[in-house]
This record gives sequence, structure tokens and C-alpha cells, in this order.
Amino acid sequence: MKISQRAQQLQPSATMKVSAQAKQMIADGIDVINLGIGEPDFETPKNIEQAAIDAIKSGKTSFYTPAAGILPLRTAVADKTASDYGLTDLSAQNVAITTGAKMALYSTFQTILDPGDEVLLPEPYWVSYAEQIKLAGGVPVSVPVGASFKVTPADLAAKLTNKTVAFVLNSPENPTGVIYDQQELAALNDWTKDHDIMVVTDDIYGQLVYNGASFTSIAQLADQLDPRIIIISGGSKTYSMTGWRMGYVVADEQLISKISAFLSHATGNPTAVSQYALLEAFTGNQDQVEVMRKAFEDRLNTIYPLLTAIPGFDLQVKPQGAFYLFPDVSGALKISDIATTGEFVSRLLSEAHVALVDGSAFGVKNHVRISYATDLDALKTAMARINQFMVQFKD
Repeated sequence: MKISQRAQQLQPSATMKVSAQAKQMIADGIDVINLGIGEPDFETPKNIEQAAIDAIKSGKTSFYTPAAGILPLRTAVADKTASDYGLTDLSAQNVAITTGAKMALYSTFQTILDPGDEVLLPEPYWVSYAEQIKLAGGVPVSVPVGASFKVTPADLAAKLTNKTVAFVLNSPENPTGVIYDQQELAALNDWTKDHDIMVVTDDIYGQLVYNGASFTSIAQLADQLDPRIIIISGGSKTYSMTGWRMGYVVADEQLISKISAFLSHATGNPTAVSQYALLEAFTGNQDQVEVMRKAFEDRLNTIYPLLTAIPGFDLQVKPQGAFYLFPDVSGALKISDIATTGEFVSRLLSEAHVALVDGSAFGVKNHVRISYATDLDALKTAMARINQFMVQFKD
């Protein structure tokens, strides 16, 4: 059997792998708390579900749609992005609807990269960025950053070559929850502009910010969308629509036309019924969005002190957005005499029945990612189990 070099170099998604292991243990009757996957535990708001049902009943969902999505949805995405970001020049021609934000990223990399092109990825970075860049023939270039987990122009400059074509920015960030402020974004924008580098800004967590923090996208720094900047987002996190697979790209019309052409050969079109669901998400009642945001905020505020009290877990800066904690567990490894974070999370799962993700999957050693996208009681229990796991090594 022949397997392509492209496929052989791929690594499976670490978050999906951990979640699958946890779900199998749960199916086997083991009481596992899964903090390994970034999926809101809320059901999709009822008005969104009803819009999908109505679309089915009216016969709208039985046929192909345009490759980049139905016009009302593209228009709604353009209008909402223009309103939220203060951009004056967006239309449906600036939008491509995709089968999840993951496909939005994939189609973007396929469209902007040639073999050997380099893309700067500040550490830590979401697990699929690097693999998708490699699938497009590009080269992911890890960029070490300081303790704040925020990349600076100087950090990027250290990795700049004549093959650098793009930079991926994620704020609020997965896995750390950090948010870039306007001054930091302006410095990054100026640097990328000076070096004619494209910016792929993954804004999927933009509405999930807490404790008075505010979200600014790098795309908001001007009143018109810079052709170098590509906005990635979707409905999965804000509207708890992970299963609906709805994402989108907002970019220059010329780029969107090429992404649309790519999508016509890749997925054909996004799932029709999901498009009508996302249309309702954007144009319908928004009350449930705030209910979910407040719940995540409450969870963060409750478990952050519990986590930092666990022996060997260090998290100096409290996250401001998304729904992740990314503590340094160097101390925990030393206390437990466990050699690697991979072994550490494996033993936590098998012995404490708590599923976390090894931070090395995000390009950083000696860290773990903890998702708090589950109910508060389960989170408290998980913190107690992790604490008990660590306390045994101090006795």
C-alpha cells in the first residue's frame, strides 16, 4: 500500500484523541471527567434549532447551495462583521461560508500558500494550524514567546525569512485564554505591514471574554478591511454549534473568489440546513449568548483559585477569554517524579479519571490544557481529583 509523504507527516489531533479516549472510558462505565476538548456543553439555542427545522419543512435544504454559501447568510456575516468591527466596506462578496472554522482555515491555507512558503505560529498554537499548513505545502515556523504568551514584533522578526508569507494570530487564544490589547495589535499590524506579510486572524473566541476584558481584532485597526488580513470565525463557540459545522472567512473579494473556487471542489457547499441555522444565530435573539458567556466567566472565576492551589501547578496570569487554562506543570512533574507531560496526562486519566491535553501538542513543553467548557460541579470535582493525585506524592 502506498501512503503519500503528505499523509505520513500528519499528526492526529491531540484534542480529538484525548476526547475519544475519555469517551471510550465513559462508555466502559468509568466515571471520567473530560476536560480535553474545546466544546461548549450547552445545547444550541432553541431559536436556532427551530430555524433549522423550519428550513427543512419549507423545502429549502434539499438541494445544493452556492459553494461559498447562500447569499442571505453571507450578507448577514458581512453585516455583523462590519457592525462589530467598525468596517465600512464589507459585502457578501467578502464572505465564504465553510464547513466549520477548521475548513475556513484549511481553505485559506490552501489558497494563499505555495510549496515552501513559511507561516509564523506564536507558541503555543492550536494543534491544527501546523498540520493544515503542511497539508498546503507550507512550512509552519514556531515562534517562541515570553511568559505572557503574547508574541511581539521582535519575536516575529527573529523567525522572519524571505520565505515568510503569513502570520497566524489567535485572540482570545487557544490554549491560554490571553487577549491582545489594541496597542499590542497595532505594533503587530505595523510590523506585518512593513514586511508585506498576510495576517490570518482566528477570532472564533471573540465574544467569549470575561471580567471586564474587551476583545479587539487586528482587523478593527482601520475602518476598511486591509487586503492582507483574513478573518476566520464561526458559530461553534459563541452559539454552541460545534455539531452544525459552520465557519466562515471574511477577506478581500479576490481572495474570497479563489476560496470559493477551492470549496467548489472540496466540499461542494456547506450543509444547507446548517446555513439556515447560522443565519438565525446571527439575525435572531442573542440572549442565550450572554447566558453562556456568564456561565463560562463564573466557571473561570471558581476554578482558577482551585487550580493554582494544586501542588506543582503554576498559572501566574488569569485567562481573559476563550474557555481554557494552560498551567505550567514543571513543578508537578518534579514532585511526582513523572518524566513527561505525556505520561502525566496519561496517568491523570487512568488514575484520577480526568482527561487533559498534553501542552506539547500546542508546541510548548511542561504545560497542560484544561478546558472549562463543562458544568461547574464536574469542574470542582475534577480539580479535587487532580489535587488528590498530586497530594499523594507529597505524603
